[in-house]
Amino acid sequence: MTVGSTLVEAEVIRRPMLAEVVANRPLTPHLRRITLTGAEIDHFGYDGPDHLVRIFLAPAPDADLHLPDSAQWWPALQAMPAERRPVVRNYTVRRLDAGRRELDIDFVLHGDGGPASAWALRAAPGDRIGVLSDGAAYAPPADTDWQLFVGDETAMPAITAAVEALPPQARAIALIEVGSAEHEIEVRTPPGVTLTWLHRGGAPAGGSDVVIRTLRDLALPAGTPYAFVAGESAMVTTVRRHLCAERGIARERVYFGGYWKVTAH
Repeated sequence: MTVGSTLVEAEVIRRPMLAEVVANRPLTPHLRRITLTGAEIDHFGYDGPDHLVRIFLAPAPDADLHLPDSAQWWPALQAMPAERRPVVRNYTVRRLDAGRRELDIDFVLHGDGGPASAWALRAAPGDRIGVLSDGAAYAPPADTDWQLFVGDETAMPAITAAVEALPPQARAIALIEVGSAEHEIEVRTPPGVTLTWLHRGGAPAGGSDVVIRTLRDLALPAGTPYAFVAGESAMVTTVRRHLCAERGIARERVYFGGYWKVTAH
């Protein structure tokens, strides 16, 4: 089974499972695609684009990786001694091929500023990681006529996976904010999908208004929409307010996810 296809009936494992790195491929200067494999990856549940994968990393670069061995993984995690307790972060599945037991995760790099980024910078074939399947939020209703996707680098895996999975007759608009043209990636888009890369230039991540300026000038199609908005929290809130209050889109037809938040230093 690959992303966008029908899930093969199999028992889904609800506890963290062990995986190891197969490949670490740079997509842009600040984005790495890491391919994982593992004996249980064919039992990784997949509900569609925006599927959440929790990753488990060793607490230190030279430490062993110990995973909670229970579907009640959070209490089990908290009960582990601090020196054994893995670091947990949330990411999005970019590709799952259950038949080949392969899972792709795209990592936005920001140096050693976070444990996942630091790990992804150095991850080499054979390195171990824990993964846990944890559901998806992207769910356009059956009566949807067209879709709108809005996000930044952190939402890129969900948006691009969703766009590539759309049927040929689908109508959709996708706006993805990145730093510059060198941060764009190749995406397979159906004929009825328009993907626009928005460049924030010298503005810091989370500090640009290019998304909302573009959206306000955008002519939206007629018909019943579904919007998927994800990325930096303030941007997501502004876009949702615009879509619901200014464009008249019903709140229940807009999914919004604040993946991260700008913090003052």
